[in-house]
Amino acid sequence: MKPTLLVLAAGMGSRYGGLKQLDPMGPQGETLLDYSLRDAREAGFEKAVFVIRRDFEEAFRQGVGDKAAAFMEVDYAFQALDDLPAGFSVPEGRVKPWGTAHAIRAARDAVSDPFIAINADDYYGADAYARILKHLLALDLADASELCMVGYPLKNTLSPHGSVNRGVCRLDGELLRTVEEHTDICAESDGKVRGVNLAGERVEIPEEAPVSMNFWGFIPAVFDVLEEHFTAFLKAHGTELKSECYIPTVVDDLIRAGRARCTVLPTSGEWFGVTYPADKPRVQQRLLALA
Repeated sequence: MKPTLLVLAAGMGSRYGGLKQLDPMGPQGETLLDYSLRDAREAGFEKAVFVIRRDFEEAFRQGVGDKAAAFMEVDYAFQALDDLPAGFSVPEGRVKPWGTAHAIRAARDAVSDPFIAINADDYYGADAYARILKHLLALDLADASELCMVGYPLKNTLSPHGSVNRGVCRLDGELLRTVEEHTDICAESDGKVRGVNLAGERVEIPEEAPVSMNFWGFIPAVFDVLEEHFTAFLKAHGTELKSECYIPTVVDDLIRAGRARCTVLPTSGEWFGVTYPADKPRVQQRLLALA
């Protein structure tokens, strides 16, 4: 068994203005993903699968993948708009990817062991990998209902330069009770943090609320569940040009239906990442401390 790091690296970086996953950030030109790969390997992850787009495959292999292949097994999966269940097609005019659930689904033929899914443009801290690996290795490989994630306080994940999207969580002890994707989260003029929930309402969110930063732990049986959920999503929203199927929504639906238990793992590590170009200097300063 090779615990696998599944890296979601197919994003278009529309708010950043380019491919964040390939942008040099460290003192020796390292990307944020270079640091994540190092932390994951030191924790015990032996394989990385990169979910990317075909149009930047060569640049990604040269910038990230070939370096990672020196210390861990590397494979690739490709997120494509037309990679859909039978009977569905891409609506005319759609260019936006189908979201994080679709990105994880793209790796269904490349992952056969317990895995974690992470964003390519976030730094999660070495402690998070060690904690989630220990939990993953204790899961029953035949039980797709057991999930896990690492959570971070909302206040530590905001950008001073614009709004962000986060999966806002409610907990019952160490178990996830609900998680709902919120968009356009930012601190407003009255000092309170608000975001737009899935119902389109702008709501206040406590600064201490735990949020998902897409650091999820799964076993391969989850791919069957993803296929089911993504098919239902396409039936409901497949003709919309900008609809997205979020992995927090999949997890939330499973928990509400009594089909999953998700353990939220605390971490002493620090998260940071880039959403806007102005976030880069702050991230570079933090990476200097890791060199």
